[in-house]
Amino acid sequence: MKFEKIHNKGQAKLFKNQYLEYLTKTHPLVIWGIYVPIITFMLYYSNVVVKMDLMLVGAVFFAGMFFWTLFEYMIHRFAFHFIAESDRALKIVYIIHGNHHEYPRDKERLFMPPVPSLILASFIFSCMYFIAQLIGLRENVFAFFPGFMLGYLMYGTMHYAIHAWNPPYKWMKPLWRNHHLHHYKNERLGFGVSTTLWDRVFGTMFDLTKEKEDKEKVKDLMFVNRPTKKEAVS
Repeated sequence: MKFEKIHNKGQAKLFKNQYLEYLTKTHPLVIWGIYVPIITFMLYYSNVVVKMDLMLVGAVFFAGMFFWTLFEYMIHRFAFHFIAESDRALKIVYIIHGNHHEYPRDKERLFMPPVPSLILASFIFSCMYFIAQLIGLRENVFAFFPGFMLGYLMYGTMHYAIHAWNPPYKWMKPLWRNHHLHHYKNERLGFGVSTTLWDRVFGTMFDLTKEKEDKEKVKDLMFVNRPTKKEAVS
C-alpha cells in the first residue's frame, strides 16, 4: 500500500460508526495496564500452582520474548503488508496497518486497541496451549505466553519511541533508521521494530551505509515534534 504523501497531521477515519471508530484508538498505558496484571498472574501461576522451578520459569519466559521478535517480523511482513487484490482486502489491510503509514503521527493507533487485542491474545494463547499439549509441554505455556506478551508491550513501546524521539543511544540508531526508511523509502524492507535481527537474517535490512538520512522526511514521521513554519501557517 503506497501513499503519494505522508500526512504529518490529522487522523484516518476507519469507520462511519462513531462507536466503532472510538474502539480503534488507545493509549499505550491502557494496554500496559491490561497486560501487566495478566503477565504477573501467569508467572505466579507457573511457579506456585504448576510448581515450575523459578529458573525454568525464567528460561521459558525469555524464550517467549524471543519468539515474539520472530512473530513480530512475520506478521508485519506478511499480514500488515499483505498485497491486497480486492477492495475488501485493501480495506482490511488499511484498517490494520495502512492507516499508520498514511498518518504515522497518529499516536492513538500505535498499539492495537483493547477489544481486538484481547480477542487476538486469547486466540494466540489457545493455539499455544493446544500445541504445547500435543508435545507434552502444556504447563510451560503459562510462562511462555507472558514472555510473548511482554515482547509485544516492548515492541509497541519501542514503536512509540521511534516515532516520538531521536534514539537515546548511538547503538540504537540503526533500529530507528531502519524503521524510518521502511516508512518513507521502501515498505518492502525494514520490517523489524523492536530488533533488526530478523531483517538481517531474511535479507530485508536496509543497507544503512548507502542510505542518506532524510531529516525532513523523518520529521514528518515523528508526532511530538513542534510544527514547522509551513505547518503552522497551513
